[in-house]
This record gives sequence, structure tokens and C-alpha cells, in this order.
Amino acid sequence: MGRVTERRRILRIRDGVVGHRADTLVAEEPLEIRLNGRPLAITMRTPGDDFALATGFLVSEGVLAAADEVASVVYCAGATDEGVNTYNVVDVRLAPGVPVPDITLERNVYTTSSCGLCGKASLDAVRTATRLPITDHRSPTLTPELLSSLPDRLRGAQAVFDRTGGLHAAALFDADGELLDAREDVGRHNAVDKLVGRALRDGRLPLAGNILMVSGRASFELAQKAVMAGIPVLAAVSAPSSLAVDLAVETGLTLVGFLRGNAMNVYAGEDRIALAARQAH
Repeated sequence: MGRVTERRRILRIRDGVVGHRADTLVAEEPLEIRLNGRPLAITMRTPGDDFALATGFLVSEGVLAAADEVASVVYCAGATDEGVNTYNVVDVRLAPGVPVPDITLERNVYTTSSCGLCGKASLDAVRTATRLPITDHRSPTLTPELLSSLPDRLRGAQAVFDRTGGLHAAALFDADGELLDAREDVGRHNAVDKLVGRALRDGRLPLAGNILMVSGRASFELAQKAVMAGIPVLAAVSAPSSLAVDLAVETGLTLVGFLRGNAMNVYAGEDRIALAARQAH
């Protein structure tokens, strides 16, 4: 849609030199996700891949698990009082026979680009039972060397970040470390939803043989999104939260944090890491 970035005039000061110039900023706009015509969630996102974002979000909510469960995804026309289509409201219609969740005030969610699903009424509401459980079947066994190569490959796929410096990224890799898909967004949770939504629409769920690599930290929400998509490995360049580690242990997710250079911490699922020799504790 050409709204991924915007230009703004700024005052720039560098080494005592002062001047005005145009700067490129990452765009951030609200997206309202509706389910069968009823409002479900609002997220602050970078426009683009909105249909994938909406369907990926519904995978993480346990509503969708296969492409044939979606009847249609459309932008809602007349989204303003003037009848203008803002392209900021998406309606997902479920296929006949697919259960529609109870959309109550407890489930209605406002998400921001920084905190994701922080508006959930309780932690129990976030711990949605996955329909695509992680199993050993097709789960990769990975070497530290392969994992160490992923951050640079993720960084190399961040085209918009190079222009703005203001985007998070998420990427899917196969067990050989080959990049399958990468998405950028002002919110890291949105970047993951865009990946998962594209995989859903392509009929590739569960993502049992894949690795999810994210910029930044590994929050509980990102771990949950990996689990809900059947992804067995989540790697992050920064720290995980304690709840993310707890969820990884409970579900069999391999969780790798502080993945930088040839160093990393494996917080859960170390059986998927192939080591030449184990060192004493």
C-alpha cells in the first residue's frame, strides 16, 4: 500500500553542524481486527501484510489452524463517518462449521506496538490451548554454529530497517538455516503474526520443521505464538522473560536467548541442540 514509511522534516545536529533535512520514519497506524463482523482486537502496526497479520493473530488466539477455516478476509469499506476506506479495519469471516469464539469484554484486546497482548484480563486467558502441539516429529536438531548464523541472516532481510532504524523483525528458517520468510513491523508480535498468517494462508501449518528468529527479546507472547503455530524452536537476540521460559518448558519449545556471535543461552529444550561435547556444570 506504500504506507510502510513516511517522510518528516527534522532538525539534525551532527558534530556541531546544524541543518534541516527530510528523514524517513517507519509508519505506525491502528489496525482493527474483526471476526465475522464483530470487533475483536486493535493493534498498532506498520501497514502491509494486514490480512496475514489478522489471520496470524487468530492462530495465536486458537481460532484458526488451517487455511480452509477462513472463508474470506477483506478490508471494511466505509470505515470512517465520511464513508472512506482507511484500510485500517480488516474483517475475517470463518468458514461454515468453524466455531466462533465468545467475543466478550474479557477477550476484546487492545494491543500496542510495544507490549502486545498486555490488555488480557488474566494470564489464564493468554494460555490458550494450541491446536498444533509441538512434537518430536519433524523437529530439527540444530548445531550452535547454525544458530549463530541466523541473526546476521535476519538482519540482512530487514530492508525497511535500513531506511528507518525503527522496525522489529521476525523470520522463519528451515532446519538447514535457509531463510523461508521474513517480516518487519513496528511491533515484534505483529511481525510474527504476519509470518504465521502467511504460512496459514499457504497451507503450511504446523511449522514443525522451522525455527522462528526474532529481533529483540523473547516475551511470553512470542513464545505463545510459536507454540500456537507448532514451531519447535524460538531464538532471540536478547533475553527471554521468566514466563516465556516457563511456557517453553511446559510445551516442549526450544528457547534460545542472547543469540549473538558464537554465544547463546539455551533456556529450554536443549535436547534439540547438537553438541560435540557437553561441558561440566
